[in-house]
Amino acid sequence: MQAYLALEDGTVYAGTGFGAGGEQWGEVVFNTGMTGYQEVLTDPSYCGQIVVMTYPLIGNYGINKDDFEAKSSFVRGFVVKEACYRPSNWRVSNKIDEFLARQGIIGIAGIDTRALTRRIRNYGTMRGVICTGAVDPRELVEKAKSCPPISGQELVPTVATKEIYTVPGSGPRIALLDFGAKANIIRCLNNRGCEVIVLPPTTAAADILALNPQGVMLSNGPGDPTDVPYAIQTVKQLIGQLPIFGICLGHQILGLAVGGKTYKLKFGHRGANHPVKDLVSGRVYITSQNHGFAVAAESLPPDVAVSHLNLNDNTVEGLCHKYLPVFSVQYHPEAAPGPMDSEYLFDRFLANITQQAAS
Repeated sequence: MQAYLALEDGTVYAGTGFGAGGEQWGEVVFNTGMTGYQEVLTDPSYCGQIVVMTYPLIGNYGINKDDFEAKSSFVRGFVVKEACYRPSNWRVSNKIDEFLARQGIIGIAGIDTRALTRRIRNYGTMRGVICTGAVDPRELVEKAKSCPPISGQELVPTVATKEIYTVPGSGPRIALLDFGAKANIIRCLNNRGCEVIVLPPTTAAADILALNPQGVMLSNGPGDPTDVPYAIQTVKQLIGQLPIFGICLGHQILGLAVGGKTYKLKFGHRGANHPVKDLVSGRVYITSQNHGFAVAAESLPPDVAVSHLNLNDNTVEGLCHKYLPVFSVQYHPEAAPGPMDSEYLFDRFLANITQQAAS
């Protein structure tokens, strides 16, 4: 079936639709990962966005039952150069077009994703409309212009848990504030023996402390961190009470909670090949990232230091409190399918918990 992607700047791409039919709008972003499209599709942080994959062939190893980061997909659309409908992999349980159709997600294939990516890099992320069927592309452009920006949308409540639940473990009890947590964050904690209590994002600090956790994890999630002021207030009240570890949106929320400011990046960081320098050890890690906002280094108070730096554009990739067991990273140390080089940060978090218990 005929399909279109229209951007707010008037650019229209025509291709072949796959997955679901219909019309949807969102912020158009690109991901540079060569693998991991299933993890991208099920990462709650992509809620509100139409995702463009820069790798030219998507779907060749299908969809399997083990690599989901969430039970559902929250992307608004999926854009590829070539979609493979005959996957080959010993774990495959579904084809990508069937998966998208079941999730109600519109896909478009056969467009020049390189040209689209270059446009986003040059002019920044844009609002767009993805549509199947016989339509007037000019009308789609007007619709794209009228779409709301990513900021101001209440995306976190859409993807986060509504109920408290526990993943059992014999080790430290961790309270995970869920802003759209990827499943692998829970796995990384659970694999280290932690009992993980997953909490809705609106959970108050007093209610968290009443659970007697030994540490607090702030998860990833979608959208603008300033759109979750209740979480910022909660984290403010938790700082100094317990060891805290924040990832992605959790990192930005922590940055705001300590008094810093955030800003929107031109086209964000999304992919599995971003070099980040750990300023404490001096080591460089290749990281997986998915974010459109960043913490402004110059806005941080004197008792908070920048711990990690992005070597592509020198943006802040990590924070640490100089006197308290509180730190965060902008990238994903739990990233699946990888790289997994930064899982040491979970061990650092547990070491903080052990030291806090001994003091």
